[in-house]
Amino acid sequence: MKAKIVPIILITGAIIMILGNSCEDSTYREYTGNAPVYMTYDDLRSAVKTEQNVPVQNPGKIYYKDDYIFIVEELKGIHVFDNNDPSSPVKKTFVNLPGVVDISISGYILYADSFIDLVILDVQNPDNIREVARVRDVLPYTVPPVDNDYPMAEVDQKKGVVISWEVKKIREKIYNEPYPWPIYYKGGIMFLDAMNASGASSGVSGSGTGFGGSMARFGIKDKVLYIVNDNNLKIFDITNKTSPVRFSDIYPGSGIETMFLTEDKMFLGTTTGLIIYDISIPLYPASRTFFNHARSCDPVVVDDTLAYVTLRSGTVCGGNINCLDILNVKNFKAPTLVATYAMANPHGLGKDGDILFICDGDAGLKVFDASNPRLLKSIYSYPNIKAYDVIPLGEILVLVAEDGLYQYDYSDIQNIRVLSKILVSKN
Repeated sequence: MKAKIVPIILITGAIIMILGNSCEDSTYREYTGNAPVYMTYDDLRSAVKTEQNVPVQNPGKIYYKDDYIFIVEELKGIHVFDNNDPSSPVKKTFVNLPGVVDISISGYILYADSFIDLVILDVQNPDNIREVARVRDVLPYTVPPVDNDYPMAEVDQKKGVVISWEVKKIREKIYNEPYPWPIYYKGGIMFLDAMNASGASSGVSGSGTGFGGSMARFGIKDKVLYIVNDNNLKIFDITNKTSPVRFSDIYPGSGIETMFLTEDKMFLGTTTGLIIYDISIPLYPASRTFFNHARSCDPVVVDDTLAYVTLRSGTVCGGNINCLDILNVKNFKAPTLVATYAMANPHGLGKDGDILFICDGDAGLKVFDASNPRLLKSIYSYPNIKAYDVIPLGEILVLVAEDGLYQYDYSDIQNIRVLSKILVSKN
């Protein structure tokens, strides 16, 4: 699987190329670098459409509701599968939605990011998904990652959103400043800082919410939609589901990566610790608590009084820790560490009763008996898969991996078996 999308928040004007002192106010330099490829704002806001026979190529976040699986094709759109028969999922459609990374569903209304916009889709009829509303300019301006060591050219936000990069010769105006702003370096070249690092069913119902994986940044509690990015928690009142009202912004801290909601608590996984909010009054998160851990990427799931946190290295989050931490959060104002277990490179995870599922990167899917958190017992290991995230659905496990989406029957935990695979297209 390609590196998962870690949006880079741009601060206008925060990168200035400086080449020595000169008596001129400005000059130009030429270099080989990543030039932004833009999509205009008009094109972005008219791009939503459904398409058929679009292959899965770079699966990202996954979401489940009413026997439908939604697979995010990172920055491209959303694949929709009828999963009424998990052994034979049926491809329904693909929704072209540039810039999408996260989704969440309430009733039959789907909320998704589209670069700087929040887009609202009606998914009641999976064969006729349509945009019903859009909240413009409500999300941070982000750019896709680069996969080479060339510097990124300056971005002009007036031209639109950046959908990709093109390596080419770049001619760029530079300015001489007596006291330059701090610049981050990589190999001696200036870079932006990566802060953020078949059966047929009746359709999606108008009640309840769905289930996302542990990597989610969108979450819904009652009539409230939460969206987190690097250092911001955005709160929307969705009493009228198709007309979200931006209620408030909260700044919990920096390095926020993931969000997990329980009945009355919000758990935010960050690069340096776990943040807990009381959301018993959903519009007013309160009583912030912080549990510190080593710098690392940090998905989290919570079951009753225990929080399970995976920490991994090798990312923009920094750090060199690869482990599972189990925390007692019964007293959420004073979380305590129960146990730590070494892992290879853990990503997403899921919990169903006493069964704990961990996507351990190149080490594959691991399944544990977690009835005693101080003594996890290995039940099952599937090493020949690069696992990313999971959703346990009570006997059925939905897993997204480098080469596609897998479903397992774990009704007999001693005999877990593969039900189906939706493989990534090599074309």
